[in-house]
Amino acid sequence: MSLAGICRRHLVAVGILGASLVGAALWLHSLWIWRGFTEYRMERDRDIPTAVAVGPDGAVWFTIDFADAIGVLRQDRIQRIQKGSENFEPLGLAVDRDGSAWYTDGPSRLISRMSPDGAVASFALSTPVAKLARMAAAPDGAVWFAEESTYSFTRLKDGAFTRHAVSTPGIAPFGVAVDASGAVWGTLPRANRLVRISARGEIAEFEPPTRAAQLGDVAVAADGAVWFLEMQANKIGRFAKGQFTEFPVPTRSAGLTALAIALDGAVWFTELRGQRLGRLRDGVITEFPLPQGDARPFGIAVDGAGNVWYTDLSGGLGRLSTERARGR
Repeated sequence: MSLAGICRRHLVAVGILGASLVGAALWLHSLWIWRGFTEYRMERDRDIPTAVAVGPDGAVWFTIDFADAIGVLRQDRIQRIQKGSENFEPLGLAVDRDGSAWYTDGPSRLISRMSPDGAVASFALSTPVAKLARMAAAPDGAVWFAEESTYSFTRLKDGAFTRHAVSTPGIAPFGVAVDASGAVWGTLPRANRLVRISARGEIAEFEPPTRAAQLGDVAVAADGAVWFLEMQANKIGRFAKGQFTEFPVPTRSAGLTALAIALDGAVWFTELRGQRLGRLRDGVITEFPLPQGDARPFGIAVDGAGNVWYTDLSGGLGRLSTERARGR
């Protein structure tokens, strides 16, 4: 099942948790604190947070499914900022070097930018239908996104779109990341391919060892290694110096949905069905069960201090503290 399919299956609102306390947990209004975890409940019960990204100023941005708003957490307070149109599967979100949040808006056929003060600028796509997946900000100020409806990885800079179509017609791209040199990496879940687009626009495709692994999110580490999810195979993949390495996730059928890399090189990922966060460091995977029994972790990001942020489809935004994240 594609990540968008997982999204459709699991994007359902659930009720607020009861008042019972577990162990050393502390419940304060919409704030939950437990063993290094801090969770913030949404302002509205039916809000479903999906993608998450952290800005250079520490602001934590997130998209909200079936809502006409974008969320941001600043100074431990969630703000719900109106954007003018309703989201549907808002999987694309990235924060640029200036702290503006870029997001995909498929129903309105737009790519939009929200500045830190809430001002919105939008750029219209020319296609009659837009089905959009992940998004990434590039070092040169451009943003890239996976455009499933045109089977391309698309660049937006200075208001102009440039599409790079994949070689196999009908194959929808999903994940996208940009490395320090400006090369773009993407995934083709149905074709089971990792894609590289050079700064000159040359496209190369690479196949991982596991067949039908269904590649999902992708991210590039500071050392240039490319990390990606193998959703169907339940593995974390690495591609470096022309070689693939795969790491099986301990929890079976974990439901891998998102991937992020910390400054210390640790690879973090979400286990939607496993109700855990996972960390891959020095070849070893460590899993962190989430505080809530009904948790559905979906999006993940790591800030500059090493805190791990995640969205929970049951209606929350969470943080795993740096101390716990870096511990054994």
